[in-house]
Amino acid sequence: MSHWPADVDPHIAPEPERSALLVIDTQVDFLDGGSSPIAGTSAVVPTISRLVRGFRDAARPVVHVVRLYEGDDVDLPRRSLVASGAPVVRPGSAGSQLAPQLRPAPDARLSPRDLLAGQLQPLGPREWAMWKPRWGAFHRTPLDAHLRALGVSTVVVAGCNYANCPRATVYGASEHDYRTLIAQDAISGVEPLHLEEAARMGVLHATTAEILARLPRS
Repeated sequence: MSHWPADVDPHIAPEPERSALLVIDTQVDFLDGGSSPIAGTSAVVPTISRLVRGFRDAARPVVHVVRLYEGDDVDLPRRSLVASGAPVVRPGSAGSQLAPQLRPAPDARLSPRDLLAGQLQPLGPREWAMWKPRWGAFHRTPLDAHLRALGVSTVVVAGCNYANCPRATVYGASEHDYRTLIAQDAISGVEPLHLEEAARMGVLHATTAEILARLPRS
């Protein structure tokens, strides 16, 4: 079975006490009213926010993985758009910031200088932001080393537009031998077929309520 909790192979069973939450691309420009809104993203932000708060309360790591478009280091399908001057998650812009409901403090802002230099920006206790230059959060980033240093074995993936960056991140997590869990109600654009495809790689899915119910108490 691919829906968790269930009796599954012990090699892929999530370990909530060693889990981290990855929130993908949940930035103002991708919300309703933003410069490049992604359908359904604003609708799932309250659920993502609940998941983030649950991980904070459990003292488990949270990494907000973001896009920032500047210069030529942009994925090929968007180079023309960015070169045209389109105001899409431009470094330092209001649209590049995390969705307000996800910020650890109302005045929390991303630091493009640190992020574009490949650093993880601390946002709060056991909470960081990280820039990814392409679709997947493990490609050309310090994410794997960061998670290993924290003793993480399990990643929970939530965020914006499953078919692109969350899906690439799920594949990357599996390739790096993380036990991987999709928060099915905390990602925009996720379809039953996506969950079936992920299950063939040993990736499980669960609702936010199911995930939070099994997080350790801090």
